Amino acid sequence: MGPAVAPEPCVFCEIVARRAPSHVVYEDEENLAFLDIFPFTRGHLLVVPKRHVDRLIDLRPPEFGSFLGAVVQACRHVERLSRDYNVGLNQGPLAGQIVFHLHFHIIPRYDDGNPFGQTPRTRLDDPTAAAIVHDLRGPAGR
Repeated sequence: MGPAVAPEPCVFCEIVARRAPSHVVYEDEENLAFLDIFPFTRGHLLVVPKRHVDRLIDLRPPEFGSFLGAVVQACRHVERLSRDYNVGLNQGPLAGQIVFHLHFHIIPRYDDGNPFGQTPRTRLDDPTAAAIVHDLRGPAGR
């Protein structure tokens, strides 16, 4: 038997710990919402619990309300950009989950067709992200 290989660190846990860069839009004691770095549309957010869990069913019952509340808060921020948006959860690789830390996608929709088509997504740059965070947070960073 060979040496044990340590699992790769979870990128979302690294973001929560502030060891990886992110563009935070909302935060409370238990949750964090930040811009997706490969957004489908302008303002595409991810909402994660700070405690690492792979799947929705791994949340503890006392965490349900807090996490759903964070998703609602992220939706309120997105409504500053568009009143139309998708809220999505991918569970497992066959469902399209890439990062195995529970996260909801909040994807603003604009009058520009289907953002989920075959067009490759491009990486979000920092100046664009800063402008979007400003727009999402609204006056006085709320």
